Amino acid sequence: MDEQFVSIGKAAKMLGMSIEGLRKWEREGRLIPVRTLTNHRRYRVADLHALMHDTDPNSAPDTHCILYARVSTKKQQEAGNLDRQLGRLTTYAAEQHWTVVAALTDVASGLNEERRGLHQLLDLARERRASVVVVEYRDRLARFGLGYLETFLHAFGVRVVVMESPVKDDQQELVEDLIAITTSFSARIDGTRGGKKVGATVRQAIAALAQEGVPK
Repeated sequence: MDEQFVSIGKAAKMLGMSIEGLRKWEREGRLIPVRTLTNHRRYRVADLHALMHDTDPNSAPDTHCILYARVSTKKQQEAGNLDRQLGRLTTYAAEQHWTVVAALTDVASGLNEERRGLHQLLDLARERRASVVVVEYRDRLARFGLGYLETFLHAFGVRVVVMESPVKDDQQELVEDLIAITTSFSARIDGTRGGKKVGATVRQAIAALAQEGVPK
């Protein structure tokens, strides 16, 4: 790789921190390296300079952030889950003394690529309006393919900060996403009506299994 990338040892030296500290930042989503063909970490010099406050004058200040909240269903939204999630994100940003430039929300599956809030987030990243995206859990941005989103955001100097632990037990959302992906693939094979029919069948089967699991 060229001089735009450095090893983990050199990156740690530039930032004045330990190698283990950089690994911790990677786990937290604060600074994501790229990987070589031999699976070695390489850090973008531009990302390191941004953390050292040697930023491009056209980039957003490192205190400007975008909040992104998502729930899968209208039922969750009506129960107040989306508002509470956004409230927790707002409080977290205030505690970090960050300026919120946008608070975006979606009511859609994490498998849905056509989310309005997500597209607005990507547009703001391209415009370099913020340098941080804050989410409560990693799967709020995407159930799958999160690495691609993070790579895109990093290309514009934006890092993803996860507010909570990545471990989350949300069985209902997993069920809804399973139904969504089954319906999507079935629709591609059998058409929209066929997809909806398969989705309804899966939903009924899961409900029946849940009923069988209830102690009598």
